[in-house]
Amino acid sequence: MDFTNTLIVWYLKNLRDLPWRQTRNPYRIWLSEIMLQQTRVAQATPYYYRFLEAFPTVQDMATTDEETLLKLWQGLGYYSRARNLHFTAKQVVTEFKGEFPKTYNELLQLKGVGEYTAAAIASIAYHEPVAVVDGNVYRVLARFFGIETDIASSGAKKEFTELANTLLDRKRPAEFNQAMMEFGAVHCTPKNPKCDCCVLQSACVAFRDKKTNVLPLKLKKTKVTNRYFHYLVFEDLEGKVLLEKRTEKGIWHNLYQFPLIESQGILS
Repeated sequence: MDFTNTLIVWYLKNLRDLPWRQTRNPYRIWLSEIMLQQTRVAQATPYYYRFLEAFPTVQDMATTDEETLLKLWQGLGYYSRARNLHFTAKQVVTEFKGEFPKTYNELLQLKGVGEYTAAAIASIAYHEPVAVVDGNVYRVLARFFGIETDIASSGAKKEFTELANTLLDRKRPAEFNQAMMEFGAVHCTPKNPKCDCCVLQSACVAFRDKKTNVLPLKLKKTKVTNRYFHYLVFEDLEGKVLLEKRTEKGIWHNLYQFPLIESQGILS
């Protein structure tokens, strides 16, 4: 089976009509990729439109103030992404004369742009043949090729990146990368993948060996740290409440909250 061509053909027939797929503008692609980090498409889409209305260009975003940008981001979560957006917009204007870098390696210089995001922008906006590797890609490749490498291990990223770049259609990198992401997002899903109608089924090792629910393999568990917050709500007779600005570094830096007491455990 020709994995690459089969996947691209599937994508072109089944792709979702998403606004960031109607452009090759690196600013718009970058904005969508940052918003889609740890956020579902349905939730991110209205924010994408809202941001483009407020900031049609990277210059517009660079010249706004942080509070205005954070207000627009409100409800999307992971606010460090919004701060990175603002920082990077200013970085593009000051260091790159308002033009987004045009290569994968240069894109990595931007704050908040890692290997996955750089590969997405480089391949979609500039047709640079570099493969994206994220959770969707891990899952599709691990299942199809029967790879039992622990994806949390130190060498997994290199292994999967090399494989993805081997499979990459160098003449159609944008289509291939988007096909991988789309297939993992809507078809070869973490739970209940659509194996019965899968175009890759005949050569899929996980389907053949009944390991779809096992692969990709992830042995290392994420460590969870419990924190205990106790908020104090003060309200006057006019219904006004007291808020404070969070100045400590962290995911809620510079956001407003009720006065807070943090304890080592649950208060009795």
